[in-house]
Amino acid sequence: MELLIMCYACKTSCARNIICVIPYLPYSKQSKMKKRGCIVSKLVAKMLTKAGMTHLITMDLHQKEIQGFFDMPVDNLRAAPFLINYIEHKIPDYRNSVIIARNPSQAKRATAIAERLRLGIAVIHGESEKERESELDGRTSPPSTVLKPTLESRKSVFQLPNLAFPPRINPKEKLPMDVVGDVSGKIAIIVEDMIDDVEAFARAADVLRERGAYKIYVMATHGLLSSDAPRVIDGSNIDEVVVTNTVPHEVQKIQCHKIKTVDISLLLSEAIRRIHNQESMSYLFRDITAED
Repeated sequence: MELLIMCYACKTSCARNIICVIPYLPYSKQSKMKKRGCIVSKLVAKMLTKAGMTHLITMDLHQKEIQGFFDMPVDNLRAAPFLINYIEHKIPDYRNSVIIARNPSQAKRATAIAERLRLGIAVIHGESEKERESELDGRTSPPSTVLKPTLESRKSVFQLPNLAFPPRINPKEKLPMDVVGDVSGKIAIIVEDMIDDVEAFARAADVLRERGAYKIYVMATHGLLSSDAPRVIDGSNIDEVVVTNTVPHEVQKIQCHKIKTVDISLLLSEAIRRIHNQESMSYLFRDITAED
């Protein structure tokens, strides 16, 4: 809300350009309609556009298609080169590593990083018992019994339609969580765009440890680390969590020594300088592939 007010204040003050630098765009994960839900990213884009913003600089959107929600130029910078540099210089014996996609939807991102490092990939498929139990909350279930109208309750001689629900078709069930690929005796590096639900990463680390991975890293651009994430990370099989400083997490680092930070301020400052001097932004995307 404060950002919208500032944009509107600049707009009413006849500012020629209003450029916003938002390293982590809020609600970017809600970019698809699930069942009958709303697309919140579309609403955020419309609000920022209506407030007067003319250019957006952000980093690693959850879906690249979110750029189409904005009626303005959007520079979606990438943190992959910084994370790859961390792997090459901070992880000993990284040649014995395998890049892990925590779910099949992240396979493209894992493949892009693995090709640059000349490493193999593995994909975690399925879901844990806890995730399956969490879906059985009754919200999508029809009532077990349906009361049919009796003769006394009828107000017409016409036959009332059958009000009973048809038999429910069970949704497609996922297989138990497993790893597709060889991780035995190797360093497992899980790559994601953001880390919010740390318990899901902890369960993935447990599966990787069972399959023989002797060291487990989790790397992401945005480290939200909400709730009791430091405690969960500290008690899990994860050896190190590497995130950039798009989201402040100094308090979480104090609480958990496994959290490491990669500084990407140089990339943002260079983007601001190039836009201010009306220089080309293509140079900042020279090491980016189509899958990033």
